[in-house]
Amino acid sequence: MHFLTQKIEFPDVSEASADGLLAFGGDLSPERLLHAYSEGIFPWFQDGEPILWWSPDPRFVLLPEDLKVSKSMKQVLKKGRFEVTENKAFKEVLENCAATKRIGQDGTWITEDMIKAYTKLHQLGYAKSVEVWQDDILVGGLYGIAINHKVFCGESMFAKVSNASKVGFITFVQNSNYKLIDCQIYTNHLESLGAKDIPRAEFIKYLKPHGI
Repeated sequence: MHFLTQKIEFPDVSEASADGLLAFGGDLSPERLLHAYSEGIFPWFQDGEPILWWSPDPRFVLLPEDLKVSKSMKQVLKKGRFEVTENKAFKEVLENCAATKRIGQDGTWITEDMIKAYTKLHQLGYAKSVEVWQDDILVGGLYGIAINHKVFCGESMFAKVSNASKVGFITFVQNSNYKLIDCQIYTNHLESLGAKDIPRAEFIKYLKPHGI
């Protein structure tokens, strides 16, 4: 595992450990974050830990053409109980994602420093949020980073009422032109929507300007 200096560079992702851990240290500057995502690397760490950088192999992704919408979800979408927007409440989505308790996790990896860093990326036009509203109340959402207009690297999602995050995710995928949604690491929730593992090398091809 490599220690990062002030120089904005990363070791080759092939040097990551079996669980995907590649490096530690560095900072969360927009320049470093954008460089990391363009190379298939993302930060993930707890409060009190150094910044940890990951590039798992395989990579868990969704190809939009593989999106699965169950009959029950089609009915939910048809009823129109939710309103879905983009980039209307970015910081509120981050804060709700950070506050969501998750099985097997003690605390949150969305620290105050992470919130500040991704808010800056949002201000620069790279980070995006999807909001789900019910009766003008924010009840779900997700956020992530757009790379090369081809890949959306999803970071986290939350739901305060049943189906809210699914409605946001499905609507976002159906209404965007991304070739791939990066889900990073396996979850049952996203597998049910069509996400699957692909080799890291194949995923990285999508990140390149003249790739897949």
